[in-house]
Amino acid sequence: MARAKRKTKRKGGLSRVVKVALLLLVLAGGAAAWFVIDRQAWRPDEAVWPDQGALLAADDGPVAFDTLKGLGAKFVYLEASDGTEGRDIAFAQNLARAGQAGLEVGAVHRFDPCDVADGQSANFVTMVPRDAALLPAAILLEGNAEDCAERVSDAAVQSELMTLVNQIEAHTGKAVILAPSDEFEQLYGVSRRIDRQLWLTSSWSEPDYAVRPWLMWTANRWYRNEAAQSPLRWVVVRPF
Repeated sequence: MARAKRKTKRKGGLSRVVKVALLLLVLAGGAAAWFVIDRQAWRPDEAVWPDQGALLAADDGPVAFDTLKGLGAKFVYLEASDGTEGRDIAFAQNLARAGQAGLEVGAVHRFDPCDVADGQSANFVTMVPRDAALLPAAILLEGNAEDCAERVSDAAVQSELMTLVNQIEAHTGKAVILAPSDEFEQLYGVSRRIDRQLWLTSSWSEPDYAVRPWLMWTANRWYRNEAAQSPLRWVVVRPF
């Protein structure tokens, strides 16, 4: 009696369909990686936006200001104070180094909707000298009052912000620039309520969330460059 032939499994690699699927995944992943890298290196065309610079915070780490200027930066804003107690201990040193590199410099206060204006302005005044050579100070407006230890109404946030604006302007002698995030603008209507120049944020595309034209634009929040190990926030000024 003839024996039935035993079917043997073919040894080998993955099926052709699986190989094609894996190849497509690899290609897609590579394209996505290049897309991210390209985005991080992007900044607006200097021919259209000649006034460009950076916004620096304490956690950005050391920055080579000479290199930053060589990349085309004309100015730099430094976060100096945060609420009533937060401070960048390197602010004074960075202020001096940026000036020595030939950059115009401005100071930034990060507004805390949970704190009253008096303590916040006192913190700013402690950190920032009264110097006519400085650019107009900017107030960074992010977050909201939902996480405050005690309830703070929208009206109270708006009132304290206006008081802070007046106090900082009394110290610097110049009108401040308000920098609301999209969230802060939607909650508190800064562009509708306070008549000051605006600084908006929208990576890779011009912002449109304010009711008035803006002066400054954070165009890339993750700009990688030779001046710093960490990405920097790259800023441009609207040309006139």
